Amino acid sequence: MAFEINNANFKEVMASGKPVVIDFWAEWCGPCRMIAPAVEELAKEFDGRAVVGKCDVDANNEVAVQFGVRNIPTIVFLKGGQLVDKQVGYCTKEVLAEKLSKLL
Repeated sequence: MAFEINNANFKEVMASGKPVVIDFWAEWCGPCRMIAPAVEELAKEFDGRAVVGKCDVDANNEVAVQFGVRNIPTIVFLKGGQLVDKQVGYCTKEVLAEKLSKLL
């Protein structure tokens, strides 16, 4: 299951030393619900090698603002605490897995 990333645990997640993938989403967002299964599968496939999490933009605006999230779903890819890639809008799991694989 994808890890819940929020305002309170964000710094701890970033300090993990692993690549981090954050899916910025909201309950009311249709495309967010469409991409959710792919994010869950990524979390399972990359367990132990990367942190794959979800951040509800309505409840955790601080984190969303930090990455300039204006549209959802937005999925950011971080390495060493730095933004290295971003996917805005729906895409396939394969696209996400390829982006994450490049960070390992």
